[in-house]
Amino acid sequence: MNETLNTKNTARTAGAAQADAMQKMRETAENGSAQVKQSIEKMTAASIETTSALKNSCSTALLGTQDYNLKVIEFAQSNSQAAMEFMQKLPGVKSPSDFVSLTTEFSRQQLATLTAQAKELTALAEKVTLAATEPLKAGVAKAFSQAA
Repeated sequence: MNETLNTKNTARTAGAAQADAMQKMRETAENGSAQVKQSIEKMTAASIETTSALKNSCSTALLGTQDYNLKVIEFAQSNSQAAMEFMQKLPGVKSPSDFVSLTTEFSRQQLATLTAQAKELTALAEKVTLAATEPLKAGVAKAFSQAA
């Protein structure tokens, strides 16, 4: 009879150990699942943040490009007007020295104008580039810090 009791106790102990092991495996799987879910949520939030930053950056770049193009058109109109005025003065030239003087003055003015225009376009391009990249840079940095 003692043997029967020992066999029953051994069976209960083995069954309890197996149930305990199953419970620990279930808890480990649930913890892993929760961690995966949390990681996916973080990555989704980071992805949304990065997409938003990219969208804002592209919108800013587009507006800046439009401003730049408008400025180029403005300069082209101004330069065309100056060239037309120069052309209108040419028929009034009476001597070669007048021609050289008129041409030299026009060239000097245009060189100064083109230099100023190039500086203005460079400054505008730099401003647009910084305005477009800063939000993107900040958004990506924020997204990566959220994902970490």
